[in-house]
Amino acid sequence: MEPQRTPAVANLFYPGSDPQLRKELSGFITRSQNPDSVLGAIVPHAGYVYSGAVAGAVFSQIQIPDSVIILGPNHRGIGAKIAVSAYGVWEMPMGSVPIDSKLAENILKECSSIVNDPQAHSVEHSIEVEVPFLQYLNSDVSIVPICVSHCSYETCQEIGTNLAKVIKAYDREVLLVASTDMTHYESQAIAKRNDQLAIDQILALHPEGLYKTVEEHMISMCGVIPTTILLEACLVLGSKEARLIQYATSGDVSGDYSQVVGYAGLIVY
Repeated sequence: MEPQRTPAVANLFYPGSDPQLRKELSGFITRSQNPDSVLGAIVPHAGYVYSGAVAGAVFSQIQIPDSVIILGPNHRGIGAKIAVSAYGVWEMPMGSVPIDSKLAENILKECSSIVNDPQAHSVEHSIEVEVPFLQYLNSDVSIVPICVSHCSYETCQEIGTNLAKVIKAYDREVLLVASTDMTHYESQAIAKRNDQLAIDQILALHPEGLYKTVEEHMISMCGVIPTTILLEACLVLGSKEARLIQYATSGDVSGDYSQVVGYAGLIVY
């Protein structure tokens, strides 16, 4: 029997029943008549009440192909440092989502830094919360989840370059998604200022600049490693432009601007 991952944060970050989840997603997603075919998307991963609108604004504008690589930070420190879950299905409230095992195996062959370790994904939320958006827009979607801990810029560069090689050689279109929140638990003013520094580097398609800016300014962007890897891969794939689709903070929902978390949604073309 193939491995099955059950949801870790259903009923916590998003509704745990099919009808409720579809209803909530329909409030965040406006289906485009002409969605763009893009290289990458950068989206937040908080509870939907806080960041669902930002993620939905991004996913609404893009085509969701049948294969999606999702890079997310490892918040819990469980498992391998850079871990793919290469086989089986992820059971979700709207039905099971298969892992694209062929694509995952190609990644494992090309990327020596990445290992197959489903345990690293067992309780991690950063990738899981993106899956319902993909399912909602493409019921045939399959995923390759890659959970990453902190690593050097050189490792990000190596992984990004190798992922791009795999994507170029694959027999169908692949979308890259990086899951990240921005500044954590600073005032609205500080969060917006710091997050703009990071966003400017993304818009400039400057992965090393992003990595160094987050480090130098001590910006608490949890998914800087997934985002750096995504930018590296997209540049190898020929990216020429990134756009900021939406920015918000938790304070915009809670009304408390003394300690906020920032959420940015961007598309890489």
